[in-house]
Amino acid sequence: MSQSTADTSGAPASGHRRVLMLTHTGRDEAREVALAFCKALTGHGIIVRLLPAEAAVLGLDPAGYDPRIELADAEGNASRDCELALVIGGDGTILRAAEITHATGTPLLGVNLGHVGFLAEAESDDTESTIDAIVQRRYTAEDRMTLDVQVFRDRELVASTFALNEASVEKAARERMLEVVVEVDGRPLSRWGCDGVVCATPTGSTAYNFSAGGPVVWPGVEALLLVPISAHALFARPLVVAPTSTLAVEVLARTQGVGVLWCDGRRTVELPPGARIEVRRGAAPVRLVRLHQAPFTDRLVAKFGLPVEGWRGSAERRRRTDDA
Repeated sequence: MSQSTADTSGAPASGHRRVLMLTHTGRDEAREVALAFCKALTGHGIIVRLLPAEAAVLGLDPAGYDPRIELADAEGNASRDCELALVIGGDGTILRAAEITHATGTPLLGVNLGHVGFLAEAESDDTESTIDAIVQRRYTAEDRMTLDVQVFRDRELVASTFALNEASVEKAARERMLEVVVEVDGRPLSRWGCDGVVCATPTGSTAYNFSAGGPVVWPGVEALLLVPISAHALFARPLVVAPTSTLAVEVLARTQGVGVLWCDGRRTVELPPGARIEVRRGAAPVRLVRLHQAPFTDRLVAKFGLPVEGWRGSAERRRRTDDA
């Protein structure tokens, strides 16, 4: 991975390695873990870069570290020249980090302090082993499919964004139903009166898609998912389509009130009657750091606390277990 002598804090240029650290500073535990990482990483000669607002909340004096803590000059280029972004928090913090690092493709290493933490790779009590993996560069980066999302009004493009988990079209008012027609690959599929429609990636299949009744899709599968929310229609089942497909949701002109587009629960676009939303495979993936090569099945069992008591596996696995 390329490195640079660029310095965003005014400190002397150097050949030091750099790590961007993003923290959920509203949580005491996250602040404690962040300070521990800063001390340990700088102790190994790695520069830690922070957003100024987060450094202020953490009470960090950049000059008090050797090498010095860097302050990003702008959120948009905060990850420039960084070998990875260390994200301390839950999945929401990782989604914020994906937004900040999307332009540079900087890999994200999540340290989970949330409830489920599907996107995170390490837990807060794994601090020492995580630090060692960063220092020794003992990690891999895994590309995760994203969505490119466009919003049109009167055939004019009015908004473009991306999503790692999902783009959801939802009703803005609780008392009103959203009237939409769904299109796949340029052909109309069905019209629904519904609370909304979720378009998701395999990575997002365990997020909003899962809550809406969609399937869990292994990250290695390349596909787009579409799930109607509380649709009043005979054919309103979750769909899995090719990664080369284009999904479109049109808010019918007769819809009363407005809808709203949510991308990863962070970015919103108002959708008046007649708005059209197009969703396709993203041009730029998000890269997630992996410290372990555990099967996705194990992650599902661990994160959801699934019951597996009584499982013995195949005959060959039973034989190896008994021999051990």
